[in-house]
Amino acid sequence: MADAETVQIGEHGLEGYLVRPGASGAMVLFAHGSGSSRHSRRNAYVAAELQAAGFGTLLFDLLTSEEASDRRQVFNIELLGARMLEAMTWLEQDAGLARAPLGLFGASTGAAAALVAAAERPERVGAVVSRGGRPDLASAALRDVRCPSLFVVGGGDTTVIDLNRSALEKLTCTKRLEIVPRATHLFEEPGALERVVALASDWFRTYLATATA
Repeated sequence: MADAETVQIGEHGLEGYLVRPGASGAMVLFAHGSGSSRHSRRNAYVAAELQAAGFGTLLFDLLTSEEASDRRQVFNIELLGARMLEAMTWLEQDAGLARAPLGLFGASTGAAAALVAAAERPERVGAVVSRGGRPDLASAALRDVRCPSLFVVGGGDTTVIDLNRSALEKLTCTKRLEIVPRATHLFEEPGALERVVALASDWFRTYLATATA
C-alpha cells in the first residue's frame, strides 16, 4: 500500500496500515469482516481507490492474533465495535488527524461493528458505508445511528439483501440501499468492486465534505 505507515493502535497494540488524507482532508476507517484482517484484498483495493480520491485510510486488525484464533470472537459485535472506538480514539490522539472528518467502511460483520461505533459516537462519525455487510447484527444500536448510511449489496446475495432491508427500516438517519446487479457476496464479478468504490467515494465525498469533527 503506497505511502502507508505501519502502526500499532491503542492498548491492545492492534496492527494497522495508515495513509494520511490528501485533498479531501477526510479519513476513512475500515472494519473488515469475519475471518479477514488488515490484509483483506478487497478492502485494500477500496482503500487504494479512496486514497487516489484524496481520502486518508486506516485498515487494522480488530482482534489480536490470539483472539482471532477463537471463532466465537469474530462474531462478537460488541467487542468489534469497541475496537472500532479504540481506533477512533487513537486517531484523535494524532494532532494531524484529530479533527479530520471521519467515515467508516465496514464489510460483512465489520459493517455491524462500524454501525455500533457510529451509534456510540454520533458527534464524530460523518458517514458509514457497508459492503456486503450484516448491519442487522448491530441490533439495537441501529436506532441511535445519526450519520448518513449506505448499504451496498450484490444482486445475487439474496439472503443478505433481505437482512439489509430489515436493518435499513430501523435506521432513522439519511439512508440508502444500493444493489449491484449480478454481483455475489464477495463482489468478485467484473466491474462489481469498481461499482462499490464509485458508490462509496460519492457517499463519503458528499457527506464528509460537510461533516464536523
